[in-house]
Amino acid sequence: MKQIDKDILFENDDMIIINKPAGLLSIPDRFNDHLPSLSKILEHRFGKIWVVHRLDKDTSGLIVFAKNEHAHRFLSDQFLNKKTGKIYLGLVAGRIWEKEGTIDTPILEDPGRKGKMMTGKKGKEALTKYDVLESFNLYSYLKIQIFTGRTHQIRVHLQSIGHPIAMDEVYGSGKPFYLSFIKKNYHVGKFQEEEKPLMSRMALHASSLSFTDKNGQRLTIEAPLPKDFQAVLNQLRKHAGMFQ
Repeated sequence: MKQIDKDILFENDDMIIINKPAGLLSIPDRFNDHLPSLSKILEHRFGKIWVVHRLDKDTSGLIVFAKNEHAHRFLSDQFLNKKTGKIYLGLVAGRIWEKEGTIDTPILEDPGRKGKMMTGKKGKEALTKYDVLESFNLYSYLKIQIFTGRTHQIRVHLQSIGHPIAMDEVYGSGKPFYLSFIKKNYHVGKFQEEEKPLMSRMALHASSLSFTDKNGQRLTIEAPLPKDFQAVLNQLRKHAGMFQ
């Protein structure tokens, strides 16, 4: 429980806002119920809680749970009716030359693969905007804002323009990030048998969340980048050739 306590960024009588670690399910997986999930951990800590929204397992960052039914209805309305501000930080494959972009393409379930989504005219409305914060030879670092909440929206939209989230196993190559990718004449350390990846999970982080609470106050909560994500950015800035 102490491990989760350090990840609680905001708590009151109505809600808990967590900086979810990558690799942890938001809610139980119906096909793998034995796997740990954030909602189960929180129920052990707080008793009954209500799910307001979700993050993919390998996405780190901000997620909200309600502590009572009234708060759940209120917060769910905020998310469903586009009253929240959600900002993500993501590292994508390839250099994006434009400074910003908008992806306004419907999303639907891929009929050929269960659990995977795709873009298509028959899908549901989905709107994503992005700003290029930093560009490198092989990657781009983005600030991403979503105005709808479709399953895998950011991942699908960025793949659709040819720039999938780095290390995304479903919509990208899934290959871990090794320093040897960007550092010339890289050599494995004297006491290492093989190179270890700097990051081996999808490079997507829910960094900022803003919404209005029941008292009419606007709340903005921010979550710092995880260490693995920050380490990759540091090495890209050092070795990969940065463009503004």
